[in-house]
This record gives sequence, C-alpha cells and structure tokens, in this order.
Amino acid sequence: MTDASPASGADAIRPVLRTFRGMPTSDGAGVRLSRVIGTPALPDLDPFLMLDEFRADDPKSYIAGFPDHPHRGFETVTYMLAGRMRHGDNQGNVGLLRPGSVQWMTAGRGIVHSEMPEQEDGLMWGFQLWVNLPARDKMTAPRYQDIPPEDVPEVTPPGGGKVRVVAGEVDGVAGAVSAIATDPVYLDVILPPGASFEHALPAGHNAFVYVYTGTAHVGPADGGQEVGERTLGALGAGARVRIAAGDAEARALLVAGRPLREPVARYGPFVMNTEAEIHQAIRDYQAGRF
Repeated sequence: MTDASPASGADAIRPVLRTFRGMPTSDGAGVRLSRVIGTPALPDLDPFLMLDEFRADDPKSYIAGFPDHPHRGFETVTYMLAGRMRHGDNQGNVGLLRPGSVQWMTAGRGIVHSEMPEQEDGLMWGFQLWVNLPARDKMTAPRYQDIPPEDVPEVTPPGGGKVRVVAGEVDGVAGAVSAIATDPVYLDVILPPGASFEHALPAGHNAFVYVYTGTAHVGPADGGQEVGERTLGALGAGARVRIAAGDAEARALLVAGRPLREPVARYGPFVMNTEAEIHQAIRDYQAGRF
C-alpha cells in the first residue's frame, strides 16, 4: 500500500480504507517489538517505510538494546512514552531520550549509531518511524533534531483532550520538528471519554492513525470505523481527519507525509533508489566511509 487515492472533496473527512495489526518481531540485540508498517501486509505507506512500537516491562525484552548499526538514505523518528534510551554515534553525538521526548534523525549519506536503554527495570515504551528521503537528499549530511519533552508544544482542542505537536501545525502552533523534506504531520492525540479531535491535512499527503491506547472512532461522525488498540488505520482521501474517543480514554498517533513516488531499493538499514546505490552503500560502510 504505497499511496492513497487523490483528494475527493474540499471538506471531506478521510475514511479508514483498511486496518492493520502489528506483527511480533525483534530487532537490534533481541529487543521485542510490534512492527506495524514494514510487514508483508503493509510493506510501506509512502513516504513511511516502517513503524515499530516497543512496549515491555520485562527487562529481558529490551535490555540488550540496539548496539552500533548503520543507516543511509532515510530518517528515523523515535518518540518515547516511558523509559530512557541513550543514543550515540560515530561522529561523537550523544543524547538521552526520556518520556515525552523526540529524536528526528536524518541519516543522509550515512551514520553508525546505537540506542541503548538507560534503565535496568520498569516500562520501556515508544515508537520508531522510518521516513524515506527523496533522491536529491539521500546523500545529505547527517542531522539530528533532539527535542526534550518540555519543548514539544501541546494544544488543547475545542473538543477537549490534548494534542502534542511533534511536526506540522495545530491551531497556529508549529511542531517541535522542522525542515523535513516530506512536510510531515506527527501528532500525539490524547482524548478523554467522549471527546473528539478534527484536523485538516494537506490533500496530497498519505496518512494513518495508530491507536495505542483504548479504541477510537476514525472518520465521519455519522459513519467512520472503530479502530482498536494497537491497530493502524490507513486513511483515504479527504481534507480532514476526525478522531473520537468512546466511553474510555483514547490515545493515537496521527501521522501524514507527502508521498515521494520514487523507486525504492532496500537492504536492511539502507534505503536508496537503485540496487547499484545499495551495493555502493554496503561498500562504503565496509570501507569505513560512514
């Protein structure tokens, strides 16, 4: 599923085209997680290449972390809900991800980094999203945007609740992350029972809602679809998104981005446009040129 259909109405509420559940897997040195985008059922949602939710209170499920590994050609977005993760790379950058913080890392031409838990017990919970880069930017210099929790703006919508604005804009409040090639929207929507949130999206953007707590009604008030906990709803065309909580609190990520519509060649942590570029990435990594 690489692209949504064209826009179909100036005021239309985007419908849920299809829902997807995550697939249990492990990554890094054995960290257990749920992969939602990047599975046989949902290989990608242009420009999004992968979405993982890591959620465990058993240290054996996360303590080994993600030791040194390379990336080239795309961006990784890590959003923490609970726990602490220390990152470092081969260029001397270090940082600490804690509850509510965001790291938007543009790997560009290449970087080798690690993400290791800075805790020995307790809940570790968060998300990692992979966002493709256009061909013109794949060999750009690596860049980090490390955002502490207090610098992520929060908006109270008219229907109640809270929206944390990682990227994009809500009610004139700009997100914490800026200057991203795919013009993304990344919102953490927290709704008390009975509350709803409606938001305009660029007509050409692909979009999804991932409900991570409770159940949400997504789509028109007189139609739409119930999206259950730990379920992704891929959205169709329209100008606006509507998310509503039922009898219990609902929490969801609303994510959208401009599709690139470019060829994608993938090999593990390398995402380029051609197989030849993948082979070059492997040679560059093996030669220590990252």
